[in-house]
Amino acid sequence: MSMPVCVVVGVGPGNGAALARRFHAAGYAVALLARSTDLTTALAGELPGARAYACDVADADAVARTFSAITTDLGPVEVLVYNAGSGTWGTIEDATPRDFEQAWRVNALGAFLASKQVIGPMKQAGRGAIIIIGATASRRGNVKTAAFAPAKAAQRSLAESMARHLWPSGVHVALMILDGVVDLPRTRKMLPDRPDSFFIKPDDVADAALSLTRQPRSTWTFELDLRPFAESW
Repeated sequence: MSMPVCVVVGVGPGNGAALARRFHAAGYAVALLARSTDLTTALAGELPGARAYACDVADADAVARTFSAITTDLGPVEVLVYNAGSGTWGTIEDATPRDFEQAWRVNALGAFLASKQVIGPMKQAGRGAIIIIGATASRRGNVKTAAFAPAKAAQRSLAESMARHLWPSGVHVALMILDGVVDLPRTRKMLPDRPDSFFIKPDDVADAALSLTRQPRSTWTFELDLRPFAESW
């Protein structure tokens, strides 16, 4: 029997890698997508059956080619986890038009393009899950999120629209709102005085994502907030 397929879009050393490892451990054949395959090729080597694909999520043709290759190589996609995210921190005076557009293209347009590649087969099968990794910025604009917050807000609205449309077809669309600093070597270096409890653990994010795909249909979650207990909210 073939393994179900999970696509993780936006695989870096933090949440993306943790998501790939968790779904692989749960029995999925995992497709690892990133702009560069430097990290994903090595990660795929650790996960039997996984494959790495280079893909610019803001390029419609590249997304279509990549998902076509995934279907040929691994089979139809049962779970899509959209973890790609980009944003330049700056005020309205600091941010450039390119910063604003690029943040929207990666966070919102990329989610739109990737989702459109899997919706048809999921509807036909009567099941599937699309999990989008969002941020608290989708709910409020702060001083230095002039480019990032609008992009994440667009992503959240897209996810909500998709959920309302696709849930009746058996496709579970859910948004995970991360509120806090992800535990990475670079964030630890930037914040050396913060305690361990300050950081969001990528492995815990991955566990939460997998749990969403296992919810009974009568109690599906749309929006799941994830934050360390010490985070102010």
